[in-house]
Amino acid sequence: MVRIKHSVATKRRKKRVLKKAKGQFGHRSTRFSQAKRSIVKGMAYSYRDRKVKKREFRSLWIIRINAACQECGITYSRFIDGLTKANVLINRKILAELAVRAPESFKKLAEVAKEKASGPKKTETVSAA
Repeated sequence: MVRIKHSVATKRRKKRVLKKAKGQFGHRSTRFSQAKRSIVKGMAYSYRDRKVKKREFRSLWIIRINAACQECGITYSRFIDGLTKANVLINRKILAELAVRAPESFKKLAEVAKEKASGPKKTETVSAA
């Protein structure tokens, strides 16, 4: 049986791994086994953080909308409730942009939300005197 040498495939595999590890600190960029470990961990972090990034941006948008709502004299939850009831289909990203770049437009939306939002229900107490 013919003996097969793996040197070409091995060199190509190691080169590919070390190329991905380029720019890392110390032996992580030069030693194959450490570079491989580092790349696997880095890929796991990048996968996880692509999901976290979406959460963080949504949180930022909500904070910006809430700050603008406070200026207009309405709470965030009532604002969103009012827009939903008024069938205003604007997502939080655009609402946050409006709050920052076009406050007049946001105030108009806040007025629409105030009209449609359900306020706290006040119950009258009748005393039998």
